[in-house]
Amino acid sequence: MTILKELALQSNAWPFQEALALVERYKDKLPAKGYVLFETGYGPSGLPHIGTFMEVFRTTLVRHAFQSISDIPTRLFCVSDDMDGLRKVPDNVPNQEMVRAHLGKPLTAIPDPFGTHESYGAHMNARLCGFLDHYGFEYEFLSSTDQYRKGVYDEKLIEALKQYDKIMDVMLPTLGEERRATYSPFMPISPKTGDVLQVSVIARDVSKGTITYREEGGEEVTVPVTGGHCKLQWKPDFGMRWAALDVDFEMYGKDHQPSAPLYNGICHILGGRGPHQYVYEMFLDEEGKKISKSKGNGVSIEQWLRYGPPESLSYYMFQSPRKAKRLSFDVIPRAVDDYQTFLEKFQKEEKLQQLNNPVWHIHGGTPPPSENIPGFNLLLNVAGVAQAEDPKVLWGYIARYMPSLSPQTHPFLDKLVHGAVNYYHDFIKPTKKYRLPTDIETQALNDLASYLEQLPDTATPEVIQTEIYEIGKKYFAENLKGWFSTLYETLLGQPQGPRMGSFIALYGKAETVQLIRRVLAKEDLAA
Repeated sequence: MTILKELALQSNAWPFQEALALVERYKDKLPAKGYVLFETGYGPSGLPHIGTFMEVFRTTLVRHAFQSISDIPTRLFCVSDDMDGLRKVPDNVPNQEMVRAHLGKPLTAIPDPFGTHESYGAHMNARLCGFLDHYGFEYEFLSSTDQYRKGVYDEKLIEALKQYDKIMDVMLPTLGEERRATYSPFMPISPKTGDVLQVSVIARDVSKGTITYREEGGEEVTVPVTGGHCKLQWKPDFGMRWAALDVDFEMYGKDHQPSAPLYNGICHILGGRGPHQYVYEMFLDEEGKKISKSKGNGVSIEQWLRYGPPESLSYYMFQSPRKAKRLSFDVIPRAVDDYQTFLEKFQKEEKLQQLNNPVWHIHGGTPPPSENIPGFNLLLNVAGVAQAEDPKVLWGYIARYMPSLSPQTHPFLDKLVHGAVNYYHDFIKPTKKYRLPTDIETQALNDLASYLEQLPDTATPEVIQTEIYEIGKKYFAENLKGWFSTLYETLLGQPQGPRMGSFIALYGKAETVQLIRRVLAKEDLAA
């Protein structure tokens, strides 16, 4: 047993725990297909959103953890359900009337409303692959339409026709009375209209591999179940795909959990073995509602990256997958700083601690060296006080505080600077609300200004912080927290803020004294 595997057995990091379950599945014996298959699915009815990215990212974490402790080759299939019929027009696509005229057709049979690809489905698939490629994911893309039309699923579709009654026995108890009356696991693609039909099957011919149904006008139509002439309802399709591809690992959101026994049951009926499965909680928008690709609520990848670096997004996705979390703009600053904190800890940790550290997983086992740079929240507060609308303004403060840093030598810090300026402009500037100090607060602020005026330039943030505490104890002995609220509300115009010693060191002693004097002079800082 390798040292890494031995440590992984002790790790409480969830990717290792899932990887070890996969090791147990094969006990280091090569699967018949020659590899362990990870799969993730994508519904391309709407624009790819951050939840889609998250699913591929988290699956990749488990895949890497598995590769770290097993010699069995792996593959990751990202499957697009682009043969589904479009049921409604998403709010965030153009040319909605044109799209509405094609409701019911497979996504790959609907013209592209964006005008850039041969179909609606092709456009959405390109958007998916585009951002997966941009972030360096190693995956193989599969189009459901191609899989059906090329015959990849034909063997299992014929088996589904043979096992029709058994599949119905699984599905019918889950349906309402009206739905049961017309339900069939097979949905023919109408030769007449091109629509994906949910119709009763009035005859089946296993020897010919066909089903017969009635079109809306009453005429009987017989079509093969193979070659893309039919597709399965989504729950049977899920189980069929597991069996056809011999999937070993799939994760899905909690909304799929009630259907998981159906997926597994149908997979077994078709001669397959259900994959090891991981259920995650959903991301919620700022109102606590599930994010939706059709509604476009929540935060998009592009929006997150306007403020925080990709590593911060990866960190947020790594944390507690089985806990529902808000995916709103106010979580970004802490995610950026938490990522930096874990990166700084990494080099000082023992090997087992490193395997539990999120950055080990985010960076595929080789995190970059940490840099001694200001945190994101600190940059935000300096941007707020300096009213920085240009990254150069922030860099001016940084260069004075830490002359060895520059955009060229520290590109990660440069990302933080640009993100902080954007975040200040979009979220902090519109909400700043200053107040004037009380009499006792005025005395404390006067003491702080006097202290800073005589402070030598060599004073460290820790020295400044200690004196701030001492002044607080002098005037706010019974409510030290109130002293820091005073600093945040009068100097920064916000209810919370940074470690003031670090803020003053970065913003500058003279600048802070000037800021305090302006407050004491009852100047309107908001102006």
